[in-house]
Amino acid sequence: MGRTMRQNSDSLNREETEVFEEARPRLLGLAYRILGSRADAEDAVQDSFLKWVRAERGEIENPASWLTTVCVRRCLDLQRSAQRSRVNYVGAWLPEAVQTSVEHEAEARMDLSASLTTAFLLMLERLKPKERAAYLLHDIFEMPYAEIAGMLEINESTCRKWVSRAKTHIEQAKVRHATPLEQQDQLLAAFRAAVEEGTTARLAELLSSDVRLSTDGGGKVVALRETLQGVEPVLRFVSQGLSRYWIGFEWVVTELNGGRGILLRQDGATVAAVSFSFDEAGKATGIFILRNPDKLAHLGPAVLQ
Repeated sequence: MGRTMRQNSDSLNREETEVFEEARPRLLGLAYRILGSRADAEDAVQDSFLKWVRAERGEIENPASWLTTVCVRRCLDLQRSAQRSRVNYVGAWLPEAVQTSVEHEAEARMDLSASLTTAFLLMLERLKPKERAAYLLHDIFEMPYAEIAGMLEINESTCRKWVSRAKTHIEQAKVRHATPLEQQDQLLAAFRAAVEEGTTARLAELLSSDVRLSTDGGGKVVALRETLQGVEPVLRFVSQGLSRYWIGFEWVVTELNGGRGILLRQDGATVAAVSFSFDEAGKATGIFILRNPDKLAHLGPAVLQ
């Protein structure tokens, strides 16, 4: 995608190119949250760039708003297509993992990272596409209702209702909060000990009573078809199942979706990505194991905002 953008940018002057490049990280972050797919998000941003290249500059009063509108509408088109394709998806569906950056000292940054967690993205999947977009634009990207309504081609009162309803669902699910990194690191250490050594006592202490474990293989690799729920089934699978499958894998601790995560690598290739969700007490409520090779291929150095 980067090469295509550079080629097309030759037809823009430096100022016009800089306008888009300044907006690009924000557009990518928004598109990813709407779509749950890094690849689809990049496609949406690329399509927005192509429209920017062809646009009549004199008709654009606010480039940032114009680009956001184009990107959001493209995301909604892609979302409808994605929903149709998931009807026959094999096993649990999880969002693509993305590597992120967490600035420990910045409260605002931590709050933004909380809107990238796997649990939060799965919660967004329960909302209607336009409702999801309205919530993200207002509560995450701090845009006014009137501007959002124009982007989504709805009236302002409807926009306010959608955002309010989405906020209620998200607050009830308690999926948007920041867990101290020290607690996340404790869970990672206990999880690894359970896999490599079969010792589960410490991990058991760090799991919520209704913890859920999901694996996404997309029908392309071995993975659980059903989500496990409860401490005992999860501990048994981690200490007995994963210990057999993950022998000899390289463990890489990294930042995934706004928090601590793990990449499992074999012969230089990433074969699994593991992320976690936590309740407000710091206990793990979810373990998400991504195995679908298509969703692992896009892991790289890029950072979402």
